[in-house]
Order: sequence, then structure tokens, then C-alpha cells
Amino acid sequence: MKIERLELFLCRLPLVQFFETSFGRSYEREFILARIEGEGHEGWGEAVAEGHPYYSGETTETVWHVITQFLAPLVVGREFAHPRDVFPALKRVRTHNMAKAVLEMAAWDLYATGQGQPLSAVLGGTRTRIASGVSIGIQDSLDQLVEKVDRERAAGYQRIKIKIKPGWDLDAVERVRARFGNIPLMVDANAAYQLSDAAHLAKLDPYDLMMIEQPLDYDDVMDHVTLQRAIGTPICLDESIHTVRIGRDAIAAGACRIINIKPGRVGGHQQSIELHDLCAAHNIPVWHGGMLESGIGRAHNIHLASLPNFRLPGDIAASKRYYVPDLIEPAIDIAADGTIAVPTEPGIGVRVMRDRVEKATERHLVIDADGHR
Repeated sequence: MKIERLELFLCRLPLVQFFETSFGRSYEREFILARIEGEGHEGWGEAVAEGHPYYSGETTETVWHVITQFLAPLVVGREFAHPRDVFPALKRVRTHNMAKAVLEMAAWDLYATGQGQPLSAVLGGTRTRIASGVSIGIQDSLDQLVEKVDRERAAGYQRIKIKIKPGWDLDAVERVRARFGNIPLMVDANAAYQLSDAAHLAKLDPYDLMMIEQPLDYDDVMDHVTLQRAIGTPICLDESIHTVRIGRDAIAAGACRIINIKPGRVGGHQQSIELHDLCAAHNIPVWHGGMLESGIGRAHNIHLASLPNFRLPGDIAASKRYYVPDLIEPAIDIAADGTIAVPTEPGIGVRVMRDRVEKATERHLVIDADGHR
């Protein structure tokens, strides 16, 4: 597999509806796409960094800078025996996992396409359909929250996740439980609480939640150990787990009982596979998180979520919840039973609509094997 050419696209798409977390409210998404060429085939990847540094220190501008100045020379013009070799080739650059992941994941798409196989097959996936959950942001009122949950349940989603923050937590959970009974329900704090809030968070225990995701700081492991001992609700770590090594340490310390895998956060598919396998060896279930991806990143996520230890419904929802039209055809949709089909065509298995990409593009760059731009 030789990477002969790299294209980068800085894109912007409006969201169908605003999405609010403890970081703030978003009405659109800014993101970077990478397209690589080699031996007559192409591969696409999507960087999950946003325009702001609130979820991660990486932004679209840092991703663009790091790829164009440091990562592209390490991959463009090079031949790789397998896409699993791409991440190690980028080791010289420290951190910047989201910048690395978009190139690495595009390489997996390129490789699978060249092999004539769906991406799930080369990743080691075992499922033909994945269970889909939905993430509901912070709303303007509890009535609005209940209306949204009702709508998503009617659409078939197998699990509901609601975003929480101080002042929007206990009442929100109580209303959802009172209205919908014992539905599979979890909450996501996006690091909005402190260890001193342990007694308050313990008040969530009677509501039989699947988990509370990332309640404490994004760079913390050990305070989560203390918190998990103080509450009955399982803790799931997200932002804290940006390497396989940190995942290993968190499991050993007892900081969590569940881990959310986002390939952009950990550096791509190979690192995700290694984290998946580590968790499986310790009987820690994993599920696939989401970053409001377009259909390109969403297709990658579906293939990865077909691996066997993704035992819980993830945040991979239908395209139409976020973008109309999406950048791909066919659009990703959910069946009545709350599952999504794993594409069976080679690579990510969907058609990237180049005209839609170009319409959404605000900046474009091509880098060839000679370094010309």
C-alpha cells in the first residue's frame, strides 16, 4: 500500500438542530477531511477535532498545521505493508492523536478498498449490524428533553444518553425515568464535576443508570478511582483515555467499569483495536462514542463497532439527526429494531459525494509524493 497523494479539506456543515454539552451550544460543525490516493484507489478519513479546544486541546487549525508541516512528510510517498504500520510511523510527533487518526483511518480505507473487502473485515469485525444509541444534548427545558427522548425512542434507538452538568442532572434524570420507566439510560458529564461532588453524584444511584460518562477532569484517573468507590453507578471514561497505556492504568486502578472508544481520541483504528482487546481481556465492556461526525467518519465508526467487545449500544446514530444532506450516499439510517447495517462494499462502503464535500469546503490543499502543494 503506497500513499501517493494527500488532499485536505477544511469543511463546515450546519447541524439540523443545536447540540449542547457542558462545553456550550453548537449550531454547526467545523472539521477536516483527508483523502489519500495510492495504486489507483482512494481512502477517506475525518478528523474529529473541532474549531474550539474545549473537548480536546486539538482544534481544526492545529490538525491542519501538524499534518501539513510534520505528518504528511512521514506518510506521503511511502509504502506500508499494512495500515497498522501508519501510527508507529508517526511516533516522532508527540500526542496530536486526532491529526494522526485522520491519516491512519484513511489508510485503512485505502487498504480495504485495494483488498476488495469491507473495512470491518480487515479490522476484525464480527457483526453485520451494530446496536445504536443516541446522545441528547442539554435542552432549554425538562419538557423539551422529554419530547426529544420520546421522539428518539419512537425512532427505535436502543439506548438514551443525556448530557448533564451541575444544575441539569438529578431533575433531568428523574423526569426521564418517571416518563419512560426502565429504559436503558446513561448520562454524560463531559468532565463537568469535581471529586467534592461525590455525594451529589451518588444521588444518581437509585435511578439504575447504565453508567455516568467522564464525570471528573479530562486528564484524571485517580480521582475517578475514589469516586467509583463512593458511588454505585458504573463510571465510564472517555476524555481521560487517550492512549492504550492510560487505559491499562485506569483498569488496574479501578477508575472505571466501562470505556468509551473514539478512534480520533486514541490515534486511529489500530490503537482502538488494541484498547478494545485490552478491555476484553479484563472483561471491561466498551462502546463507540461519537463526535458529531459526517457520514465519512460515521461509516468508519460503524465498521470499528462491529468488533466483538463493543457490547453496549454506541453513539452512532442516523445521518439525518445531524446533517441534511450528508456527505455520503446512501445515508446512514437506523432500522426499526435500533440497529445499523455494517456496509458490505469495499472500504468504508459508502460513496463520498465530492460535490457536497466541495460545497462544504472552506480550505483545500493537495500534497503529492514530491512534496508539491
